[in-house]
Amino acid sequence: MVAHFFAGFALAYIGMLGLCQGLERHYKQVWQTVPSAPLRRLLRGAGWFSLALSFYFCGRAWGWAMAPIGWFGMLSLSGFGLLMLLPYRPRLAVWLAFVCVPLWVLIRVLA
Repeated sequence: MVAHFFAGFALAYIGMLGLCQGLERHYKQVWQTVPSAPLRRLLRGAGWFSLALSFYFCGRAWGWAMAPIGWFGMLSLSGFGLLMLLPYRPRLAVWLAFVCVPLWVLIRVLA
């Protein structure tokens, strides 16, 4: 259950980051270059797909009756974390997404 809980949070963060990087100004803020139109569409699509996977893992963690409430909480928490990181440490906000996957595997093995 802890692994599903963390997967829901991590995928919510990755999804919010994907939607954020799908916007030209946020992408330029992090990478100092303008993204191409296909890259923006890919980032947005990956963001929405990650949010859908986050909802699935929230359903696995809390059950489907409480999943929407937990999912909105995960979206709020991950969005707030991204909101606080992006103005001050934009590259760290992106690299945290890469830390989530090995950490999830570690939690999955230990749980």
